Amino acid sequence: MSPSALNAEASFTITPMTKSPKEKHDYGASVTGLDLNDISDADVRHLADAIWTHKVIVVKGQKDLAPIKQWELVTRFDPRSPQVHSHGDMKTFNSKGGLLSKSREVVGIPGAENVRLIGKGFQGEDHYGIKNMTITKPLSHDWHGKELPEEEFNAGNVRFQRWHMDAPLYARDPAWFTTLRCIKRPTKPDVNIRWDDGSGLSMKAEPGLTAFISSIQMYEMMTGDEKNMADHSWVEYAPHPYMWIGDCKGNSNGLGLVSQGKEKKLGDLGDFEQKDVKTYPMVWVNPVTGEKAFQVHGICARKLFLRSSPSEEPRIVEDVVEIRELLKGIQERVLKPEYILIPSLEEGDIVMWANYQMFHTAIDYPASYGPRTMHQANIASSAPPVGPNPIPGIA
Repeated sequence: MSPSALNAEASFTITPMTKSPKEKHDYGASVTGLDLNDISDADVRHLADAIWTHKVIVVKGQKDLAPIKQWELVTRFDPRSPQVHSHGDMKTFNSKGGLLSKSREVVGIPGAENVRLIGKGFQGEDHYGIKNMTITKPLSHDWHGKELPEEEFNAGNVRFQRWHMDAPLYARDPAWFTTLRCIKRPTKPDVNIRWDDGSGLSMKAEPGLTAFISSIQMYEMMTGDEKNMADHSWVEYAPHPYMWIGDCKGNSNGLGLVSQGKEKKLGDLGDFEQKDVKTYPMVWVNPVTGEKAFQVHGICARKLFLRSSPSEEPRIVEDVVEIRELLKGIQERVLKPEYILIPSLEEGDIVMWANYQMFHTAIDYPASYGPRTMHQANIASSAPPVGPNPIPGIA
């Protein structure tokens, strides 16, 4: 569906993001003329189509948005979905979140618990009922296997934290969309994002923002043989996957894990139901545009089933080192400055993105730059991702 078709009946305006001649990302738009406190059902549908079409959108001017209205919006995007955050309530998140819950401090907004406060530093005397809170466990470069010296970090040299899609990958299906509202963030000085992986790559950005890469562009960079394999193959994720990798370390460019044999044994994960273990296609099809995305969350992948035709018996790969090497060779092609979008956010802007087509990551910054306050909300989808070919035995 073209952007002009989306604009035909929507009450708001969609404007594709401008880019320099050096930039090669092909997604991103801003939305103006919309009040999310009072949005019609028709505009909710148009907004959803805009996210599927443009992959990342920034809805401007939502400074007065009530937290409960942000939650109501994500439920209206997918009203048949279970009415809870994709990672469950706060009790479930803190007990089963593993890597996610230990790597940063997350708090539910009173009266709208499924909207999560994430940030850095002092959050104010009274933030929607949260009194005098200082987030003392923000993002941390301790997760990277290769140390980033403290003096270099404090000088503004930072890294991508962890490239991922927002997906529980157990019991619930990934959110179609994530919404992240900027309440407060420092705007200067710029940080210098380093890959620190031997490539010599780096790029500048404003502090306190989120970076994106396109899994559609990733797919388009694959060879014909690789696409044929990906179209017919699938992934089995670990039960309680973020607990499974809770002791693992990440690569310094934020994509994938260092293979050190630190994955937990399945018997150490507590009770789990085999029926809740998730198996997804390697390639996910955009329901509005029909585009294909190579959407594999490599840090949580426990088995690959590889084949190049519907009649071929799949080769099962259970060695996580082999799994990560295969994925690294494909996914790192798009991890270059010219393919990365880091949309700037003013206070009150809310960025929304399609989890079925994008990977994203937070970018840390030195505490001396000032506090950061964001409201994040998404909802587990009512239907799993659809691949170009059915997975045998999976309805």
